[in-house]
Amino acid sequence: MNSQNKLKIINDPIYGFITIPNKLIFELIEHPYFQRLRRISQMGMSYLVYPGAQHTRFHHALGAMHLMQKAVQVLIFKGIKISKEESEALYIAILLHDIGHGPFSHAMEHSIAENINHESISLLFMDALNKEFNNRLTLAIQIFKNEYPRNFFYQLISGQLDMDRMDYLKRDSFYTGVSEGSVNSERLISMLNVFKDNLVVEEKGIYSVEKFIIARRLMYWQVYLHKTSLVAEQLVTRLLKRAKELTVQGVSLKASEALLFFMKENITKENFTFKILNTFSKLDDYDIVSAMKSWVFEKDFVLSNISKMLLNRDLLKIEIKTEVFSEETIEKYKEKLMNKYQISQQEASYFVFSGIITNQAYSMEKETINLYKKTGEIIDVAQASDQLNLKALSKKVVKYYMCYPKTN
Repeated sequence: MNSQNKLKIINDPIYGFITIPNKLIFELIEHPYFQRLRRISQMGMSYLVYPGAQHTRFHHALGAMHLMQKAVQVLIFKGIKISKEESEALYIAILLHDIGHGPFSHAMEHSIAENINHESISLLFMDALNKEFNNRLTLAIQIFKNEYPRNFFYQLISGQLDMDRMDYLKRDSFYTGVSEGSVNSERLISMLNVFKDNLVVEEKGIYSVEKFIIARRLMYWQVYLHKTSLVAEQLVTRLLKRAKELTVQGVSLKASEALLFFMKENITKENFTFKILNTFSKLDDYDIVSAMKSWVFEKDFVLSNISKMLLNRDLLKIEIKTEVFSEETIEKYKEKLMNKYQISQQEASYFVFSGIITNQAYSMEKETINLYKKTGEIIDVAQASDQLNLKALSKKVVKYYMCYPKTN
């Protein structure tokens, strides 16, 4: 059914009214590829820790587009020439930047599809939409791939102060109730400017930038790398890996057609065709939850138990420390599990495993956040900050974790 195309406004709990700027963007939002994002959670399994974290990639994409509109308005007001075509391309690029996310955000990238990340799939979706919309997304794709000569455009999409980060920090803070992550995105955007084709922040915006960097660090430790979320996301990945393993061995499992396809086939970046993209576009969180509800009753020890753990929030225990866990410790827990349930070492490794997590709120190596002083001087925010030592926040913090079953 064809709906009438018209400019619309959307009521957002974070920003109030979000306007859809033109007919093309309205049609992109209406497209089934984009509508799928309503069924992809923004924060994976974090709702097991923060019950309010039920918002979706759809919310986030619209919010990021809204902030991009604000940023374009501010820069044009400050005398930066941005054409109507360039503005539209920026809105499209940020709107579609996460369109390639699979169920529970990152779980598929490390389990049933190999060597392909969500950014690559986003680009495949953009290419498919570009063909469908008579090459009207070409400029947006160039900006997304950093192939357009104006560097600050790419920085607005993917940089240390991009619209993606500005929205997800504010939005995730709101929905989790973790107030430490709340950033004043409107204030930050009002301080943006362009100097020698690079995005800069006016000197008086230094405290807003400091708050942004600290908020990012706190959100990573408190929310994105929360130990319960970490365990749950590891379990979803391992659940899908096990389901694929069993399917390849000839075990018949109940699942949606789209999920079964990815469990049966060896999908890589190299063979990700348009037909596979269409199948991927039918996958969302509901496929995984529905499958788990069936897999609870499977004979396979691993599949059944991980499904129960995730559905009932009865997860593995996790320890986090600054040193690597010894192989002896890991093997001890595996042997204990093997003896208790008479399972193989391979099966035990689904429940006893270790890993690494890192947190770097601000990277001084790749691209810095530069302050623009009235004198015309450009200075890195970490050098200019007198309030807090941002250099310390630019150091990568590395921690190690180990997961194992709770003892009865």
